[in-house]
Amino acid sequence: MSKKKGSRVERELFHMLWDMDWAVVRSAGSGSTTMPSPDLIASNGKRILAIECKAVKGSRKYLTFEEVEQLSLFSDNFGAEPWVSIKFDNKGWYFLHLSSLPKSKGSSYSISLEFAIKHGKSFEEFIGLYEQKKLKN
Repeated sequence: MSKKKGSRVERELFHMLWDMDWAVVRSAGSGSTTMPSPDLIASNGKRILAIECKAVKGSRKYLTFEEVEQLSLFSDNFGAEPWVSIKFDNKGWYFLHLSSLPKSKGSSYSISLEFAIKHGKSFEEFIGLYEQKKLKN
């Protein structure tokens, strides 16, 4: 994903959260520093979220172990819930808690569109407007 596209989806999610009365900040330098720093930090006064934003053209997104570890470390130190948001082109947003990410055999986490649909949350579920019960296969 290009830096420009990454910044665009970060801003899009920033505004989506702000429009739902969440306080949001974009983290300056996220991804360009050795210190853990998520793309967005958001709170509604009850929950604090540390969010790593991703965009993908295809049907699969890979995250390095280092990206996931840095989000986990930041979230633990900050007292935030660690989340990965993925925007699949023409398919919309999916939100996955860090604990639900599937490990691949290599040095990364592999998140398919199918996995995101089955295990991820919609934006409305993510911010707590409702909870959708997923059907078990």
